[in-house]
Amino acid sequence: MKDIPAEIHDTLSRAERLEWWSIGFLISIIAVMYFVMGSSQAMKTAWIEDTLSLIPPIVFLISRKVETMAPSRAYPFGFHRAGSLGFFLSAAALAGMGAFLIYDSIHSLILREHPTIGNVEVLGFDVWLGWLMIAGLAYSVVPPVILGRKKLPLAKKSMDKILHTDAQMNAADWKTGLAAIVGIVGIGFGFWWADAAAAGFIAIDILRDGLRSMRISVAELLDGAPRQLDSADVHPLVDRVVDNLGPDHPGMAVKLRETGRFVRASIEDDPGRTLTLEKAEAIGAEEDAWRLIAVNRALKDPDRERNQS
Repeated sequence: MKDIPAEIHDTLSRAERLEWWSIGFLISIIAVMYFVMGSSQAMKTAWIEDTLSLIPPIVFLISRKVETMAPSRAYPFGFHRAGSLGFFLSAAALAGMGAFLIYDSIHSLILREHPTIGNVEVLGFDVWLGWLMIAGLAYSVVPPVILGRKKLPLAKKSMDKILHTDAQMNAADWKTGLAAIVGIVGIGFGFWWADAAAAGFIAIDILRDGLRSMRISVAELLDGAPRQLDSADVHPLVDRVVDNLGPDHPGMAVKLRETGRFVRASIEDDPGRTLTLEKAEAIGAEEDAWRLIAVNRALKDPDRERNQS
């Protein structure tokens, strides 16, 4: 891509390699967890979370391909928002599954379901399945946590929300593993409720991540001001640009919105909806003139720069 600095391009290339590693490790983790899951609800919930963890890296890799496509007549602003759409879809999947798993945990507690963990034969020896579960959970935690910590600085540098969400999920996987281990040990000591309680704790964490990501992604899809990576707060870039451009354009409004990892700024007649029907008709809108809100001045158009180079 020519519309981003070489340094950012290299950062995204490194992120792509890490995401491929993530997918490979996650597939192996999902297989291991499936075979040692038993009847533990905490294990089932952890397994579902690991399966859901495949969504962000897959969406990231797809959006990277789509966002580099050249603008067309149907999509004149390009496809930079492909990542925004993918971010919303992955966040919605997390939130929905988190809500379902919370319901499932509460349902198990109300029905007072008593899970059991028996023995299995391994190399001719009877082994408590709980030990295999704990070993599987330990394996499920280590690779994602390491990869997540490697992804976080890359996400912040490239301002990629999908990558950032994926990195946060990976880096916090130790909480899922610890909660599930507590639930398994609780079953071993006869605390039947520990398993469902641990599953509920994991589910709440899934729901929290999903809702936070949805809040940020919806703001971007609704042309909201650029948000910070880890919260729905407006990015400091907005105030800096408005403060610098405002004095040079009296009576005009400086507005910023996100387009994927990029930011588009426009200078409009304040309050930005003052384009009359007559003016809209004069520039070719004709009977659709009412739909034309404003004609903006582009401050920087990376798509145009790419096409001219």
